Amino acid sequence: MSTTDFLNTDPFAAAQAAADYIAEETGVDSHDVALVLGSGWGEAADLIGETTATLSAAEVPGFHAPAVEGHVGTIRSILTKDGKRALVLGARTHYYEGKGVRAVVHGIRAAAAAGCKTLVLTNGCGGLNEAWTPGTPVLISDHINLTAASPLEGATFVDLTDLYSARIRDLAREVDPTLDQGVYAQFTGPHYETPAEVQYAKRIGAELVGMSTALEAIAGRHAGMEVFGISLVTNLAAGISPQPLSHQEVIESGQAAGPRISRLLADIITKL
Repeated sequence: MSTTDFLNTDPFAAAQAAADYIAEETGVDSHDVALVLGSGWGEAADLIGETTATLSAAEVPGFHAPAVEGHVGTIRSILTKDGKRALVLGARTHYYEGKGVRAVVHGIRAAAAAGCKTLVLTNGCGGLNEAWTPGTPVLISDHINLTAASPLEGATFVDLTDLYSARIRDLAREVDPTLDQGVYAQFTGPHYETPAEVQYAKRIGAELVGMSTALEAIAGRHAGMEVFGISLVTNLAAGISPQPLSHQEVIESGQAAGPRISRLLADIITKL
């Protein structure tokens, strides 16, 4: 069965099938925390504990290789230093890939089916606050979903009032008291926002803009997970930055900040 056909089945049955495969191949019946590591955050996986199994995402039901440079195509099972099990999802599907919202949140639902109670979402994004220079990590306090889509189907009503965990944000500030927080707006992409769109986002309350995270966070809340989000400002957004935007800039900023923000994230995870 192709990935497309697989994801056209019941999405929760598809997630359970993926979780069953992960359990069998990793030898771990249940995981505790799921991490989606976006641009710049990948090194954190090596710092949180011992990798006991690495799977090719393309072989896990419903998953496929990432389409974006800077993302790895693996799913890793990690035994943390305090004995917890972390599931690192290196194969993020973005909404702009055209595979549908079910594909975007399949990894989140699979992680929930695998037992994860905590979801850690990271990304590289554009910053609207000029004080947040490239390389600045920012906690996500809330989001604005500008995709005109939802991972929830039918009469499924979920309260998102406190979607991004205040408890975990407090723990993050114990690690680094200088961390700021802001509202993240997810656009569809893959094009970068225009200066006018950036100003629109700013006027409706956004301080960070990107192409991921919000849909995943909604699916995580629906699945009953405690959600924590943190962004890496890889560039100032269009119209705020005097320079043209490029994906290469995103990659280079992520690489430069990688060791520092990965250590930060690993230290936060030890407090969960």
